[in-house]
Amino acid sequence: MDLQGKTVLIVGAGKSGIAAGELLRKKGIAYRLYDGNKELSKEELQKNDIWKDCEIILGDLPMEILADTGLAVLSPGVPTDLPVIAAIREQGIPIWGEIELAYHFAKGRLLAITGTNGKTTTTSLLGEIMQAYFEDVKVVGNIGIPYTSVAADTTDETVTVAEISSFQLETAVDFHPQVSAILNITPDHLNRHHTMECYIETKESITKNQQKEDVCVLNYEDEVLLEFGKTLPIRVVYFSSKRRLEDGFFYEDGVIYKSTGGKAEKIIETSRLQILGLHNYENVMAAAAMADSFGVPMEVITKVLEQFQAVEHRIEYVVEKRGVKFYNDSKGTNPDAAIQGIRAMERPTFLIGGGYDKQSEYDEWIEAFDGKVKQLVLIGQTREKIAECAKKHGFTEIAFADSLEEAMDICYQNAVEGDAILLSPACASWGMFDNYEQRGEKFKEYARNLKE
Repeated sequence: MDLQGKTVLIVGAGKSGIAAGELLRKKGIAYRLYDGNKELSKEELQKNDIWKDCEIILGDLPMEILADTGLAVLSPGVPTDLPVIAAIREQGIPIWGEIELAYHFAKGRLLAITGTNGKTTTTSLLGEIMQAYFEDVKVVGNIGIPYTSVAADTTDETVTVAEISSFQLETAVDFHPQVSAILNITPDHLNRHHTMECYIETKESITKNQQKEDVCVLNYEDEVLLEFGKTLPIRVVYFSSKRRLEDGFFYEDGVIYKSTGGKAEKIIETSRLQILGLHNYENVMAAAAMADSFGVPMEVITKVLEQFQAVEHRIEYVVEKRGVKFYNDSKGTNPDAAIQGIRAMERPTFLIGGGYDKQSEYDEWIEAFDGKVKQLVLIGQTREKIAECAKKHGFTEIAFADSLEEAMDICYQNAVEGDAILLSPACASWGMFDNYEQRGEKFKEYARNLKE
């Protein structure tokens, strides 16, 4: 796209918007900032060099601004169905996300991972595998490092590993990974995507620009993805946690295998891994399948698998106080992710749940308690909804708290030696916290400060 003589409209003043501005400035392309939050201060924003000399529009967007706008770049948190975005679209102005902008300026080869759950762990693991074999590796995307912040530093030799959310895929146009993966699809973000069909279609669009020599790694045990794989004109590699595969990666009796034409090669015993749970074995298989498809030797893959530590905020062991272990699973931001948190627990568990309402249903999460949960302590916007669901399933050991600290106090007062206290909310953090990281950090800080 030729942007000479045009201005790029960056929509959203947060982390992604700043990184987009930084990239455009490096490339000598004019830009202005728009954010619908009229409560923001232009003076405060201009303290950042990226916004210091550019035009800033807050609140309503004057349509005359669009006359010289050649492109709009949306931050992932900006819904694509807002009236202001529709107005931009009606002017025939292309709308990209920050990921798409980065892709157009980046060089080298790209591996991209999406899915409802497991993205961050799989991306981190794949990133470490790639760093063990290639000299120049970037790990970017929804993992917390905007792709635009590194795109200008890539070369033809760069290997980029990207965690891609459904919000980012909504605004992807030409984005083309050589190897992609969709780990699983369960209901999430329906407040944004509105229907499950739209959410599924958005996730699957990670493959839309892939060509026949490219690879997509899919979960054989996800019915949606199994059927989707049959429609793809590219090479598909499956992984399974429940059955032997003729071709692909599978888990059986404590061992992960790679199977080729029915001949199974042992990759690693799961007892040698430092991450817990069947869902993590799926993440391991997905990362191994992607690396293997990319030409990384299996001995390199296996060595990294043995060394890899759990990702922060994902069933992360925090501390033990008077025989009670604390686990931070703040990244369990939907019921399916929180189910994995419960399944990983090997002790009677006090569970802290609740938060922002993403229109999720909680029945399967409650059913997964399976006698492990001694008490459910609920916080946030969804606490009444979750409590009603729990009672419907016969679970009545429920308490309400007005803050995370109060919830932890309730758990700690009732827990005895040999118990666990798990933060695995099944909900987003918004409303009480800026993000799941902040929620997890508060949990860890408070747990460590509790008196014995």
